[in-house]
Amino acid sequence: MNSKSAPWPLLSEKVRNDHRDRLAVVYVRQSTLQQLVRHQESTRLQYGLVERAVELGWPRSRVEVIDDDQGKSGATAEGRVGFQRLVSEVSLNHVGIVLGLEMSRLARSCRDWYQLLEVCGLFGTLIGDLDGIYDPTDYNDRLLLGLKGTMSEAELHVLKQRLLAGKRAKATRGELGMQVPIGYVRRPSGEVIKDPDEQAQTVIGLIFDQFERCGTLNGMLQYLVRHQIQLPCRVRTGVNRGELEWHAPNRVTLSNLLHNPLYAGAYAYGRRPTDIRRKQPGRPATGRRVAPREQWAVLLKDHLPAYISWEQYERHLRQLEANGIKAQGAIRHGPSLLSGLLVCGRCGHRMMTRYNSSGTGLRYACDTMAASYGQALCQSLAGQALDDFITEQVLAALQPAALEISLQALEDLESEREPLHRYWQQRLERAHYQAERAYRQFNAVEPENRLVARTLEQQWEAALTVEGELQAEYARFAAEQPATLSAAEREAIRRLACDIPALWHAPTTMATDRQAIIRQLVTRVVVTVQGESERVDVQVHWIGGHDTQATLTRPVARLDQLSYYPQLMARVAELHAQGENAAAIARRLNAEDWRPAKRCDTFNAPMVLTLLLRQGLRSRQSAYAGMIEEAQEELTLNELARRLNVPQPTLYSWLRRGLLHGRQVIHADHPLWLIQADEAELARLSALRASAKS
Repeated sequence: MNSKSAPWPLLSEKVRNDHRDRLAVVYVRQSTLQQLVRHQESTRLQYGLVERAVELGWPRSRVEVIDDDQGKSGATAEGRVGFQRLVSEVSLNHVGIVLGLEMSRLARSCRDWYQLLEVCGLFGTLIGDLDGIYDPTDYNDRLLLGLKGTMSEAELHVLKQRLLAGKRAKATRGELGMQVPIGYVRRPSGEVIKDPDEQAQTVIGLIFDQFERCGTLNGMLQYLVRHQIQLPCRVRTGVNRGELEWHAPNRVTLSNLLHNPLYAGAYAYGRRPTDIRRKQPGRPATGRRVAPREQWAVLLKDHLPAYISWEQYERHLRQLEANGIKAQGAIRHGPSLLSGLLVCGRCGHRMMTRYNSSGTGLRYACDTMAASYGQALCQSLAGQALDDFITEQVLAALQPAALEISLQALEDLESEREPLHRYWQQRLERAHYQAERAYRQFNAVEPENRLVARTLEQQWEAALTVEGELQAEYARFAAEQPATLSAAEREAIRRLACDIPALWHAPTTMATDRQAIIRQLVTRVVVTVQGESERVDVQVHWIGGHDTQATLTRPVARLDQLSYYPQLMARVAELHAQGENAAAIARRLNAEDWRPAKRCDTFNAPMVLTLLLRQGLRSRQSAYAGMIEEAQEELTLNELARRLNVPQPTLYSWLRRGLLHGRQVIHADHPLWLIQADEAELARLSALRASAKS
């Protein structure tokens, strides 16, 4: 480069020998990859600064080029390895001068710019651009460099604000282009329309209809997988751009589809604004957050072609929110009918559903305070009694609507099957078209060109195979689910709908179906256990604002938990004082509608003897003797095992299999089996034992 073509002065009195003893660094940067391709002259000019350093007296071998930040913005030093390396080299006193095309190449942030100035001033490093050479230790040069850095940052903000203002203005008119979701395409004119492929439109409509029925993402996903329904996706890049492909459904895509207001015909801008605090350097797409609807910058309803109405879109969002863990939650598998609906009347938290290891033994428990703060368990109760009560209330509410249920069930079944059959017909039509297309391609080739003909023949055969497999699958599907219901199916639906309890308890009715029905009628159920007693206050909140209050009886583990335990003890003592024996007292208690705890439905003599023992009216030995006296033809398992010379585990096995008959009583707070064992029964059991040995 000669002196006449150089846009800067050749020599500067600010460059001294101690500067030339260190490196000359040329910093090269373009903000984007597009600038690297379109603005190559700027790149050449920046690399030409090497000649400027040579003219200033540096040997070419002592001139180092740092171009690691090509295609990166100068708005921040984070992610700019080249700039960080430059600051490190200056801090190590390895650099005599830093050359850049202009100050904005080095940094467009005052924080980063002044950090570089401080380091250069501390180690006496010069800074040069097209306008001249600057010494950061000189007051005037430092002031000028500070102004240039401030102007670079301001220039970036002005450009950004100007571009964002134009972007927002275009979005306000609904004309700002954005990536359209599946089921839509954008014309070359910029207009957004539904995908012209009829099968693609059918699948999108089927997804929304199915979510209306099942109400959960998982249920909808399982439905699509079960019926082999795939999602239509247009290729966005590459040689096949614009072609329609079919991909397997997944939860993320379905969730985005339900949350996107475009399917309701609304143009929205600002749904996912960028939070600078979450933004990661070098990753422009990071830092986005989901904004609530009231914070969207633009929302234009009825602006685009829609698959669903705006009311349906809002209903879907409410359903997804209700499925969350903080709301009712989604319908769960399991025998519980009130999962997600039950609220503790003591603390107001939602009660959890528990099962034992075998999946039965349903219990509802409020353990939020225990899990979060280590406090005692708030309350718990066996779930079957509560589920039975809610079932009774729901069936009573549904009884007047039997005819409407029948008609709605018929309509729902047929409306569910119709889109499935239409989808299968479209798949068959597409497969037939592919086979016909392969046939036409095969016929169009010259017969002598066997190299091409053999390949086209294989493609034709493959297309025919796919078409045949689809026809066979559709035949099986049509046999299992015909498009229209038969007369027998219609009659069965009407008969079941008129007998709602039978329909409710039918083996084909799943627990999830019962939960879904309850959620259509009940918003929540508040339960409060009265102390530790068997009495439970229940308040059912129905949709529509009506409330039902009742008190039900739950099973409890011990007699002393009963709310009428003191009265029961007094009555037993009174009957004992009248000279009644234990069996007579038990009969009187049952006749007077006294009920024991959960282990038995009625009182018996051993239970009465236990109550007398607790009051000191009988001794332990006399109570046990009285128990045996009341059951002279009954033996305990231990006594029966000795009489028959049979191990006790064998007797337990006979009890479970129904080969042995007995009853369980409570003696001294422990269960005790009493077996009916007269002489005939002992002879039968001995014969059973002998046959088992043989």
